[in-house]
This record gives sequence, structure tokens and C-alpha cells, in this order.
Amino acid sequence: MKPTRDEAYKLLCKYNDSPALITHALTVEGVMRHFARLLGEDEEKWGAVGLMHDIDYQMFPDQHCIKAREILTEHGVDDEYIHAIMSHGYGMCCDVKPEHVMEKVLFTIDELTGLITACAIMRPSRSVLDLELKSVMKKYKAHGFAAGVNREVIEQGAAMLNMDLDYVITETIAGMREVAEAIGLKGEL
Repeated sequence: MKPTRDEAYKLLCKYNDSPALITHALTVEGVMRHFARLLGEDEEKWGAVGLMHDIDYQMFPDQHCIKAREILTEHGVDDEYIHAIMSHGYGMCCDVKPEHVMEKVLFTIDELTGLITACAIMRPSRSVLDLELKSVMKKYKAHGFAAGVNREVIEQGAAMLNMDLDYVITETIAGMREVAEAIGLKGEL
């Protein structure tokens, strides 16, 4: 099965009821769709992968990315989607390497969206709409800020994509702006 957006969202919610995890999934979906458009790829597929990427995280945090295979296989999801979802944990919680450009984007932006969200929340506007690369880079270099964000993964992903880190951050911000209201980062603007 190649899940539609609605099917992917229902699967996400079947295994996750945490508002923070659902918001994160919506954030990653928005950024994945944005990159799919930039790269001339299948926006629906990329969006579904983004929505479902943490499907196993709430119920099986110690088996994250591993349990995803079982869950998604049980629901008849195509292996292409499963491989992509598992690969975002490469080197952290599984050994499935990102190979396709979609997988490399997911690997890169998953951590990055967390950093950008933290940056937006710290702004007086509490918005991603007025957030610029310069502000993110300042916080990116301050390792005490959003300390849980693995910057090495972001850099490794940008290298896998053969994309400049500044470009990846700028486009991730752009993708998040497209879904700012849905992810609670429209703020006071």
C-alpha cells in the first residue's frame, strides 16, 4: 500500500496520541513536501513518509525505527516507505542507511526541525514566519541551546545530500513556514 495523506495520518494517530509527537510529524511532513517540490519528487509520498516517520516512537521508544517495520508491514505499507522511515534512525537506533534522496532529506531535517522549532519559540513573535537563517545559525553554534538536537546528524545529512548546510536550513525554515499555523508556529504575526 502507498498510503494517502489521510491513511498516513490515521496510522500516525493510531500509535501516537502525544500532541508534541503529532505536531513534530506535521512539521516533518510539511518540510518533506517542500523538499519534494524543490526536487521535482512525489510530494504525496514524501509527505506520507514524513507523517509516519516516528510511528513507533511513543509506544516503543527503545525500539524506535525497528518496530516501525513490524507496524507498517502489518498495515500493508510498501517496503519503499518502510525503508525510508527506518533509515532516518541510521547510526542512532538502526543500521538501515539512507539511500534515496527522500531518505537523505528525512534523515537531515528530522533533527533540524527540532532546532528550528526551538529557535522560533524563543523569538518575541514565537513564530517561524519571521525567523531567518542568521538567527538559526547563531543558536546552531551554541551547543547548549536545544542540546538534544544532534548537529552531527544534520551535518552528515547535508553532506549525504551534497547540499550546503545554509541552504538546507533556509529551505527547512521555508517548509515550516508553509505549515506554521498547523504546527503552532504562526505566533503573534
